[in-house]
Amino acid sequence: MKIATFNINGIKARHQALCDWLDEDRPDVVLLQEIKSLDESFPAELFEERGYTVETHGQKGFNGVAILSRLPLEDVWRGLPGDDDDTQARWIEATVMADVPVRVAGLYLPNGNPAPGPKYDYKLAWMARMRTRAQELLALEEPVVLAGDYNVIPQDEDAANPEAWREDALALPESRAAFRRILHMGYTEAVRARVQGPGHYSFWDYQGNAWARNNGIRIDHLLLSPEAADRMTGTGIEAALRGREKPSDHVPVWIELSV
Repeated sequence: MKIATFNINGIKARHQALCDWLDEDRPDVVLLQEIKSLDESFPAELFEERGYTVETHGQKGFNGVAILSRLPLEDVWRGLPGDDDDTQARWIEATVMADVPVRVAGLYLPNGNPAPGPKYDYKLAWMARMRTRAQELLALEEPVVLAGDYNVIPQDEDAANPEAWREDALALPESRAAFRRILHMGYTEAVRARVQGPGHYSFWDYQGNAWARNNGIRIDHLLLSPEAADRMTGTGIEAALRGREKPSDHVPVWIELSV
């Protein structure tokens, strides 16, 4: 099973680029972020005609997450537990019904800038809630994949120019520590488990000629429970998609599981 995470940065603007990639790569499951669409406005038919079941948790104009799956989905959850007042559409969960079922969560973690400030407080509180949910999922003792745009640069080698991000919410020590706390519960960060060293990025800003200069950062991650990590047979970053027409500022990151 091939599972990919992809911050599409607006389904209306980039649905054709997404469809082209799906036709070429044919992943089994895709976790989308920043669909920037209400559920009723999401062009589900484009993906259903390609054989995907579609589940969305949308929001007008910003945020929004979705799951596309070639396999049946069960027990779909929308919204990260722990704060009934949080209306931002940043979390969606479902069980992918393969021969060995896989619980997937697609997430769009808050950016947190400017930091310090209320937006950064929200980011850290959201990560604390995520850690609680991640612990609950770990207790299932089954394959679990937490995939999405984490808006966290885990370490300096995950940025082409670490100094430029030193005071940014994506790389502040508190953000990195919150990310590590989730890993230390027993999750494996898929790309770093197989790919070492600098130069592996999933996001390039539209400004400053960042793509041409490979001035990127790695903020799109897949965290695997031990049961999922044991089944991982491959992982990668589809960096070349950033150079196509009307690209997202992110590219897909994927894993393959033997299920």
